[in-house]
Amino acid sequence: MIPSIYFSVFLSLIPIILLLRLRRRKLSNKLPPGSLGIPFIGQSIGVLRAMKSNKLEKWLDERTRKFGQVSKFNLFGTPTIFLRGKVANKFIFTNEVGGFGNNLPESMRRIMGSRNILELSGDDHKRVRGALMTFLKPEVLKKYVGKMDEEVRNHLKVHWQGKSKITVMPLMKTLTFSIMCSLLIGLESGKKRETFVIYFMEMLEGMWSFPVNLPFTRFNRSIRASAKAQNMVRELIREKREALEKQQASSSEDLILSLISITDEDNKPALSDKEIVDNVMIVMLAGFETSSILLTFLVRLLADDPVVYAAVLREHEEIAKGKESEEGLTWDDLSKMKYTWRVANETLRITPPLLGGFRKALKDLEFEGYLIPKGWQVYWAANMTHMDESIFPNPSKFDPSRFDQQTPVPPFCYVAFGGGPRICPGYEFSRLEVLVTIYYLVTSYNWKLCLKDNSFIRDPMPVQNQGLPILIEPKKNF
Repeated sequence: MIPSIYFSVFLSLIPIILLLRLRRRKLSNKLPPGSLGIPFIGQSIGVLRAMKSNKLEKWLDERTRKFGQVSKFNLFGTPTIFLRGKVANKFIFTNEVGGFGNNLPESMRRIMGSRNILELSGDDHKRVRGALMTFLKPEVLKKYVGKMDEEVRNHLKVHWQGKSKITVMPLMKTLTFSIMCSLLIGLESGKKRETFVIYFMEMLEGMWSFPVNLPFTRFNRSIRASAKAQNMVRELIREKREALEKQQASSSEDLILSLISITDEDNKPALSDKEIVDNVMIVMLAGFETSSILLTFLVRLLADDPVVYAAVLREHEEIAKGKESEEGLTWDDLSKMKYTWRVANETLRITPPLLGGFRKALKDLEFEGYLIPKGWQVYWAANMTHMDESIFPNPSKFDPSRFDQQTPVPPFCYVAFGGGPRICPGYEFSRLEVLVTIYYLVTSYNWKLCLKDNSFIRDPMPVQNQGLPILIEPKKNF
């Protein structure tokens, strides 16, 4: 009797098994071409090697030639689909709500925290982004031009004045970090800031390492440094909350004060302390890396291209003529630096600090006839449109006029700051940093490059050869 019951159950399961096998075969046939390689490792070593030799774009081009605009590979143990071109960019950026969530590499996610804006989706992403934009929107940042101006001038006095030779990249990192410590977390110069810098730099070292948390690994050192930096931010939150309660601080003084002051409809904190910590850390990471790299490449460009340098200098000298000695920059002054910002955008087009970004499919999606399975990672690359001749004619030529308002760039083609609902919230903050810094550099110093080889590698961000050493000479009006 019992064997016959088992046999009947087995017979009833046959159609279900066949259906599942057919469905699996149908789905796998729809997956993009390419190989997932060895489990966990996949193509990770090839990607890291390509980045180190600054050949990731070539690596991606070879994939496109071999497999087409859509292909699959395995990155750090995660099945990944590479999408290329403006149609792909549009597909990703217009499917941010319900279709894709952001997806950081496992190493970065564990180091930066799970509640940062890059990891959130849906209502949580909207809520946290809205809170960040309360401080980062232009009408609020107008009030901080003077403070940023002061930080830049102080940096030049300490690190440039009296020197004949400096190394640009580490100094630009020092400058941008100082600006963010002051404006974002209210941490003024002193021992506390110096300690925070040490932890932050140690944290960055393992950002793109294999996420194996064993003693003496780069990832382990970064995890421990991240915990220390986050503890410092938690202590700042506690101190600032106490100052607000005693009416010794204002919500508009810095980003942390702004975030802890925001409440929801029920008058409860809009963000948890963990969300504040994780998002302060991710905003500082984004601003620190991208702005310092852009400023380094602008210094190199202005030394290399006399025509662009002359036009930038002319723009800033016009502004300087209307100022008294020691008078700082204003928001109106920055609005006149249109050519300088076009130069910055063209620099970002040719050399974006981040070559692309990751998303995670929140449900099964289809693109160009291929399946993107739920849970899979998607990678898009900025340079695939930035260097596309059909979008930017003669793409290797440096031409700031591409960003004239009279000839707008087609949508989803220039993506140095991302796009869609996830476009970089710190865009305006970065613009202020760059414009204020370039103003004081070109009006205060002449410089020339020291090396014949001023190339760079990616690790994964651009790292300039020897940090870009330059010879500097103060101008007479300094």
